[in-house]
Amino acid sequence: MPDSQTSTTELVTQYSSQLAGDLERNVQEQDRIRSEIDQLQGRLLALQHDHSVLATMQQALESGIPMQQAPASKAGPRRRQDKPTLVGLIRAYLAQQSEPSSAAEIAAALGEAHPDRVVKTTVVRTTLEGLVARSAAQRLKQGHSVFYAALEPTDEAAGRAGAAAGA
Repeated sequence: MPDSQTSTTELVTQYSSQLAGDLERNVQEQDRIRSEIDQLQGRLLALQHDHSVLATMQQALESGIPMQQAPASKAGPRRRQDKPTLVGLIRAYLAQQSEPSSAAEIAAALGEAHPDRVVKTTVVRTTLEGLVARSAAQRLKQGHSVFYAALEPTDEAAGRAGAAAGA
């Protein structure tokens, strides 16, 4: 029976060694999975934050509320100071025209005059409506078509402007 006891002892030692190895691998696997969970939770938090920002931006765009622009970073491309704004280009174009023009006509003319710029009709129309709202241009409807023209200061408007400046 001593052989039986020796073989049992060897078997117990072998199982004990195997169990110790299995336990060690189990602990390592748990640590690896915890690490992955931590990374995934970090990614999830970042995605949730991005979702919140994107949803806010979408709501602002849909509601028409102007969003604040972030200050331009020093490393990013800078806007050329000598490049006129779209508002300035549209005002100058309207001032040169003797007849009202549609947003499509204005966009086409500005696109030809400034091939380095992307001039979209929808952006021009929005800009024109902003000028109309600020009484810097007038909107004229002819049937289903809408045309825009520069406002010519009337004597009454000029008088009000002068009175406001003197007040």
